[in-house]
Amino acid sequence: MTPLVAVLIIAAVVCAFTWITSLITREHSWVDRLWSIVPVVYVWVFAAFAGLADARLNVMAVLVTLWGARLTFNFARKGGYSGTEDYRWPILRARMSRLQFEVFNLLFIVLYQNAILVLITLPALTAFEHRDTPFGVLDALVTALFLALLVGETVADQQQWNFQEAKKAGGPDFRPRFVQSGLWRLSRHPNFFFEQAQWWALFLFGAIAAGSLLQWTVLGAVLLTGLFIGSTIFTESITKSKYPEYADYQATTSPIIPWFPKRADKAVTA
Repeated sequence: MTPLVAVLIIAAVVCAFTWITSLITREHSWVDRLWSIVPVVYVWVFAAFAGLADARLNVMAVLVTLWGARLTFNFARKGGYSGTEDYRWPILRARMSRLQFEVFNLLFIVLYQNAILVLITLPALTAFEHRDTPFGVLDALVTALFLALLVGETVADQQQWNFQEAKKAGGPDFRPRFVQSGLWRLSRHPNFFFEQAQWWALFLFGAIAAGSLLQWTVLGAVLLTGLFIGSTIFTESITKSKYPEYADYQATTSPIIPWFPKRADKAVTA
């Protein structure tokens, strides 16, 4: 058995589990609950098939484990493992018939999202296939980049958490009604930026091992970025409907990539 076949078998089991549990429980956040876990398993499969003897694969596995541990902690403290469903799914269910949503659940939530979770880890396949390429300076630089991005996402999520806790304590009159300070002054979704960037960094490990950026395994990072773009548009439409002042925030603040905010008067005339 090859490591890719092993990963695909695990992914098939995960798909079956998330689909069946969604049908039984009538809620659809089971993929979310495994999102930070299964990529860790997949990368370690490749490292294990290399006998844990390849430095690059071992580093990739450790980095993805750190990513998974941080994301699991953040998801857990927000109640993600206590039966709380992603707030977007009830809204989407209300816009679809029961049959339409169940088809969406199977094809998008279960199959497509699980496929992305496999694809984003496949730079480890490239690294596995080029195990003869030694771990070098470029790998060390990408390791440092990944860790920096991990710190950035940790800071962004902590700032969001601190804001939400202050908002709960402040009651319905708390202002502002959504976080706009810290990294959130430079980007409307800094956590999304750092999350995606980490998987682009992971792709670089495979590219370094192969000696070329022209690797098909970039597909995972590309599809993940596309998923986040769609999710961001949907999420912001919900936020804007709740908070009309969000439009002003959109006018002055970069959507994803952290950048200097625009002046309000310039944003109005732009």
